[in-house]
Amino acid sequence: MTNKTALGFGLVLLLIGGVDAIFFGSEHFVFLGKRFYELIEWMAFWR
Repeated sequence: MTNKTALGFGLVLLLIGGVDAIFFGSEHFVFLGKRFYELIEWMAFWR
């Protein structure tokens, strides 16, 4: 993946997250953050 592609992909993800937060609120980001933390802990177990 080139730098230009990675930057474009990152900007699209930020845009989607921003639009989602505007229309639906930001409560689900806390839920997703907790689930992501659990995933990281689970993956560290298998290391």
